[in-house]
Amino acid sequence: MPSPLGCYTKLQWFMMRAQHSKSETGTSVKVHDRLYINGQWTAPHSTRVHEIINPATTQVCAVTPLANEADCIQAIDAACEALPKWSQTSTQERSHFITAAADEMQRRADDLADAITMTMGCPRHLCPNLQVLGSIAAFRSYAERAKLMDQVEERNGIHILKEPVGVCTLINPWNYPLSILVGKTAPALAAGCTVIVKPAEQTPLQDFIVAEVFEKIGLPPGVFNLVTGIGPEVGPVLCAHEGVDMVSFTGSTRAGVHISESAAPTIKRVCLELGGKSPLIITEDAELETAVRYGVQDVMMNTGQTCSALTRMLVPESRYEEAVSIAQRVAEENVVGNPLDPTTTMGPLCSEAQKETVVDYIHQGIQEGARLVTGGHHMPPGMTHGAYLPPTIFADVTNQMRIAREEIFGPVLCMIPFKEVDEAVQLANDSVYGLSSAVFAKTTDEALAIARQIRAGQCFVQGAHFTTEAPFGGYKQSGNGREWGDEGLLEYVEVKAVLTH
Repeated sequence: MPSPLGCYTKLQWFMMRAQHSKSETGTSVKVHDRLYINGQWTAPHSTRVHEIINPATTQVCAVTPLANEADCIQAIDAACEALPKWSQTSTQERSHFITAAADEMQRRADDLADAITMTMGCPRHLCPNLQVLGSIAAFRSYAERAKLMDQVEERNGIHILKEPVGVCTLINPWNYPLSILVGKTAPALAAGCTVIVKPAEQTPLQDFIVAEVFEKIGLPPGVFNLVTGIGPEVGPVLCAHEGVDMVSFTGSTRAGVHISESAAPTIKRVCLELGGKSPLIITEDAELETAVRYGVQDVMMNTGQTCSALTRMLVPESRYEEAVSIAQRVAEENVVGNPLDPTTTMGPLCSEAQKETVVDYIHQGIQEGARLVTGGHHMPPGMTHGAYLPPTIFADVTNQMRIAREEIFGPVLCMIPFKEVDEAVQLANDSVYGLSSAVFAKTTDEALAIARQIRAGQCFVQGAHFTTEAPFGGYKQSGNGREWGDEGLLEYVEVKAVLTH
């Protein structure tokens, strides 16, 4: 029997592969047997591989290598060797490579969408807009932003220059695997850094496609390196090695703590985008239908697997039951089903393990005395297998319940009543997290006044939506540093002062 991680020796896997060229559903299994290191597809030192499970079918859909310490060091050495030349290339040359890569990613947009749907369950008809096209556009935007590296500030005989921070380890999660890969890789390359990328073991396929893109456009060897493996096994090597100058990580707060500890002895720069339990404040005179619909749709998007999801909806007592009724109706409009069905609005969670985590929280909410308005821990109607759960709404939640304080990372919304706006702000800030937030009020000016009081890295006012032009990152245990926009590039920059007199 395989281990719980689905790990096999190469010999075991390829013997199985020879006997079963397709999964039980008849779908071909995608096999990757090389890592991308120093501009070449390189046989790993490790003797193990990892099977990727399609969460909709629960069948193996792909196999990737499991890197070991030697593979990681080989990738770091390649990035170190490439850094001196790449960091000295002109911003025009780096812009050329970024544009060429974006063009090739655009040509492979369908492949990218297929990979993400297959490994994490995002509905295929939604995947291009939700996961792929915006990511490609954002990648392209750093071709122009590379020119920021040429800016020199001069004052009183002081020249302030920008230089790349160096070799960067980029560790990405499974929920928006291409978007977050782009959000780290594009600014790092634009700044003149070299990178080692480690995708989540659940969703590595788009990273292989991106490596193929860089190979095709002729990106210099060692500038982009890809290693796949189990986080706790390879993460410490990639974060602690003295050749690495910076680590950028997106994932859980718990894992972020371990990464910071690994990086600390060598005083690396660490950029962390971690968990969230983001509040949406709706005022008494806001347009309630619009505000509640916005909040429910935000939570259920991507089957609740969004770190910035507005999972705490704060509603005035005077309008609370009306809001609960609207939330139930909007949640039940969702169609949970096969991600290949064009009528599906919510696919499965990324894995059976993640489903069990969410189920445990739903049980906890019921035990804590929250009112289950809709959804729950049972398989949705018509579904017999797969990591599926229905959209779930809890009412009568207090801010001290675990379901209101901990990141569930599933399609679960907590609705919390308040008396006055000052209380709502206090409830919003009563969290160890501070990643995102939102406000709906009668007017934009009123909403802005409330937004300024919320301790979070972003606030969406009056139904605004996410954009990669805005810096993204958190306060408190939601992390440090920023991604996207100009600020995203500056994370990969060292500032040098040159004094002439």
